[in-house]
Amino acid sequence: MSAIDYSERIPNNVNLSEDRALQRALEHWQPNYLQWWRDMGPDGAMNHDVYLRTAINVTPEGWANFGHVKMPDYRWGIFLAQQEPDRKVNFGESRGTVAWQEVPGEHRANLRRMIVTQGDTEPASVEQQRHLGLTAPSNYDLRNLFQINVEEGRHLWAMVYLLHKYFGRDGREEAEALLQRNSGDQDKPRILEAFNEETPDWLAFYMFTYFTDRDGKFQLNALSESGFDPLSRTCRFMLTEEAHHMFVGESGIARVINRTCQIMKEFGIEDPEQVRAKGVIDLPTIQRYLNFHFSVTIDLFGADQSSNAAAFYSSGLKGRYEETRRDDDHMLKNQHYRILEVVNGALVEKEVPMLNSLNEVLRDDFIRDSVAGVGRWNRVIEKAGLAFRLVTPHKAFNRHIGSFADFRISPDGNLISEAEWEANLRNWLPSETDRLFVASLMGRVIEPGKMANWIAPPPVGINRQPIDFEYVRFN
Repeated sequence: MSAIDYSERIPNNVNLSEDRALQRALEHWQPNYLQWWRDMGPDGAMNHDVYLRTAINVTPEGWANFGHVKMPDYRWGIFLAQQEPDRKVNFGESRGTVAWQEVPGEHRANLRRMIVTQGDTEPASVEQQRHLGLTAPSNYDLRNLFQINVEEGRHLWAMVYLLHKYFGRDGREEAEALLQRNSGDQDKPRILEAFNEETPDWLAFYMFTYFTDRDGKFQLNALSESGFDPLSRTCRFMLTEEAHHMFVGESGIARVINRTCQIMKEFGIEDPEQVRAKGVIDLPTIQRYLNFHFSVTIDLFGADQSSNAAAFYSSGLKGRYEETRRDDDHMLKNQHYRILEVVNGALVEKEVPMLNSLNEVLRDDFIRDSVAGVGRWNRVIEKAGLAFRLVTPHKAFNRHIGSFADFRISPDGNLISEAEWEANLRNWLPSETDRLFVASLMGRVIEPGKMANWIAPPPVGINRQPIDFEYVRFN
């Protein structure tokens, strides 16, 4: 089942032609999807020939086939990772039983909710990034943006397939609604607030792909542990594509930092205004963008204590990150976890049942992974001989979900007054002035091999191509 049939109207490796009712339903959805892509996909880019990676099968050798293609002609479809023989449910009350190939009736509502929530994030990020192609810093970066966009579109297809195949009329209605909501729409916004935020410039885009796509990595990994095998297989293939999105973010920020450090050393300057005057992004502004995107993203993991998360785990629907590599009983009934709460004006640790704190477990896994990448950015600064260091803020900073939403907490984790918060806000989060400055740098550069002044070139090209390869051809 690893081969993908590209003769089909909807490329797939799920034998779609053998289920005529499902095939007709998805073919009915397809024109609506293509209309959404034309209306809400990359602005003004439908006729470009883009050097895109397309899966021809789901084996390690076949999922990355490169060639120039117009994005509306990209072969979106339904690709599931290969089935594991005799796969079992690996956690919760059903641990050790055979993984489900159909939706258990008692879990139907929760599974549908999880799939819809994940599915809603995929088109949302395309909508958020719709106009970025008009200000791309290079031909190379423009291609990376478009690669991410088409893969998010295919991830939407993955979730829509599950809704259509396993959830009947409810699933079909939910699939239609995924195209009716739009990021930032006042009447029909996307489900999760982070996906209603604007991504107005490329510094925000790199931060989004580093932090928010990393949330996707952890959520998809947890869903890939699901006892519902079709969901597991879908997410396992999606994870192969998610890695590139995070690479774009991490390498993009590293290149921004590299260029800033070059200018600072060349001219012997450190004052942010002097750095800005040279047309590059000063390090404190990068820190403020980091603070914003980190804090918005960790809200995506939900409340620190959640009965829903406990129910999803006990039911075998959603595991922990790398569940099968953990050395415990995978039931967690008698295990505990330490979380933070505010007591008498200070943050203190409290021990709670682990089942109820699984959102926090996943959030902490994400934070450890994020901090490692920030350390790699700091090595770029350190190599330049500069003293400045980027840091991830405290996880209670700038929270809008969970127990910290009602408190003002500084980036170093101190509870502060509203007045102190307001007095320091410009130092901690991007101001309108910051955003206007970054926006002022966003002139489009599309000649192969050329880079905008504010970003360094990448060390290597895509798929062993040279940096000055024509990744996007304009027609």
